[in-house]
Amino acid sequence: MSVTKNYLSLVKFSHTIFAMPFAFIGFFLGIRDLDISDASPNATGIMPTMWNKTLYLFREKGWLFLLVLLCMVFARNAAMSFNRYLDRKYDALNPRTAVREIPAGILSAKSVLWFAILNGLLFIVATYFINRICFYLSPVALLVVLGYSYTKRFTALCHLVLGLGLSLAPIGAYLAVTGVFNTLPVLFAFAVVFWVSGFDIIYALQDEQFDRSNKLYSIPSQLGGRGALRVSELLHLLSAASVIAAGFLGGFGWLYWCGIAVFAGMLLYQHSIVKPNDLRRVNLAFMTANGIASVVFAVFVIADLFLVQGS
Repeated sequence: MSVTKNYLSLVKFSHTIFAMPFAFIGFFLGIRDLDISDASPNATGIMPTMWNKTLYLFREKGWLFLLVLLCMVFARNAAMSFNRYLDRKYDALNPRTAVREIPAGILSAKSVLWFAILNGLLFIVATYFINRICFYLSPVALLVVLGYSYTKRFTALCHLVLGLGLSLAPIGAYLAVTGVFNTLPVLFAFAVVFWVSGFDIIYALQDEQFDRSNKLYSIPSQLGGRGALRVSELLHLLSAASVIAAGFLGGFGWLYWCGIAVFAGMLLYQHSIVKPNDLRRVNLAFMTANGIASVVFAVFVIADLFLVQGS
């Protein structure tokens, strides 16, 4: 149990609360758009409402939801453990990160690397059992989520690359259900890119001086705290604009717009509690505000799909 606990701590498993809700959004959007017209009357025997499509999918492919969850877990485990492996020397030098598993001697660098490789392979295997397009695109997805770990060494746009990695969640989940691309999950992906990169900039404020002294690139190390917060505000404004655009394009109802109100409110809240000269509540902004934003927003979106659009 202690070994499992150490690896869960290594990959910050609790942080799956950020991207996982958007994967659920992509999954249920896929169900809404799922074409079951070719199904035999005996297979459905009912009008293709949102509720009936969901029952049909889970009856015919009940394993699909589990595979999507596994893909999310495996991809994130691979990305986080590889990041910890690659950054182990910097983590040892930074007082804030010196307690992490590798520099603290809790886990060996070699075991963490093997953990990353194993999870990457399991991710690819899981996509094989979903559909052909997900399987073919799985190396591309891994390249993005693993490649992020290198970016802080040469570009301050590393925050956007992190956002890009997490933004694959709604697109991938939608592809798992439908097997085709669609504009709507892409809009949700843009929302994730801007949202994640914005709050990652806020989180990176803690390492502004360390990054600068060690020649690591980040928005705070390049622009300073005040400039970084302005960039974060702009990114979060773009994120809000993306979910608003998705609301109009997707023809969502009142529950969706309630979700947007909560999502936007949490964005405003985190900017109200973090100042360039006061970083005491960065973790509150990072974990609590963004966790509430993603989970509550997803609940409202999915509820709208079933209770408003699917009624």
